[in-house]
Amino acid sequence: MTFKAVIWKDWIVFLNKIASNTISAVVGPTLYLLAFGWGIGGQVSVAGQSYVSFVIPGIVAMNSMSVSFGIIASSLNISRLYDKTFEAEMMSPITPVAYTMAKVAVGIGRGIYCATLIIAVSLLFDRSLVLSPYFLLVLALNCAVFSIIGFIVGLLIKSHGDMAKVSNFVITPMSFLCGTLFPLDRFPVLLRALFEFLPLSMAVTGLRQGAAGPNSWVVPAVLAAWCLVLFPVAVNVCKKAE
Repeated sequence: MTFKAVIWKDWIVFLNKIASNTISAVVGPTLYLLAFGWGIGGQVSVAGQSYVSFVIPGIVAMNSMSVSFGIIASSLNISRLYDKTFEAEMMSPITPVAYTMAKVAVGIGRGIYCATLIIAVSLLFDRSLVLSPYFLLVLALNCAVFSIIGFIVGLLIKSHGDMAKVSNFVITPMSFLCGTLFPLDRFPVLLRALFEFLPLSMAVTGLRQGAAGPNSWVVPAVLAAWCLVLFPVAVNVCKKAE
């Protein structure tokens, strides 16, 4: 098994379930857009723009995070603890570095796919969103960070029940506390400083900058730093899990 083989296997699995994957990726964000777009979007303004324009980048960041994290963490957890296919993959001629890179690439691809669907739906509510190269770069880096985190979690957790705990205590709080649905400046100073450090907060800020400008290269640099710090950890976890 090689880098391409790992990606090809996940690609075949994705194609076999493309209908359910697409529907599940669209339903949740569409409900958010209905509630915040048509519900209150026309009555509230944030930072000089309509609320729906403000919230769309947050929803894109939030869902790309959830998908990139969930698809990698769940698939690794199942293959390691239940299907027992992880051991077979590790016995093939592939290095931990290549295997980690392949899985992260899969997470990035799935996250961008879901984000594309959300952006398409969001055009029904607001057509002012600008998909600049900066926007796409921040989106890809956001998917990369949470794919790596999902990789680490998927190899470390001891049961599928623990996966739900990680989602409930880490992913879900970040979804609502990182400026996705309302500005971070509503929080007290200490909490705001803590939340701004989280990668999702940086991604939300970057996507809003990419959609409206001006762009700050601090955001991609910080997200890239998260990747550089977390990737060696993921590779080391993979080596120990062989």
